[in-house]
Amino acid sequence: MHVDDAAGATVRAIEHGEPGNIYNIVDEDEPAQVREWLPELARLLDAKRSVHLPAWIACFLVGDHLVIMMTEVRAGSNAKARTELLWEPTHPSWRKGFADIAARLPTQ
Repeated sequence: MHVDDAAGATVRAIEHGEPGNIYNIVDEDEPAQVREWLPELARLLDAKRSVHLPAWIACFLVGDHLVIMMTEVRAGSNAKARTELLWEPTHPSWRKGFADIAARLPTQ
């Protein structure tokens, strides 16, 4: 989720949302787990590849909550925000968002 999309959705919810409603603000067009998008981000940034650890070791190092969040959590749907708030993400997928940001980075 790009911070500009999150901020825009927040403004739309304040200005047009129904009090008490909850809206999922996600780039649902292409949901992906960390194991898919992290290597791509590293490639775009010319960073080292991430290290894959067995879940039990990762739980010991960073805790169950982070491991579950990075391996089991699935994307939500932004359909309600699109319909009720007339909101559209500028970066509808993580691939597009990463590519847009990488294109603006200075070359080395």
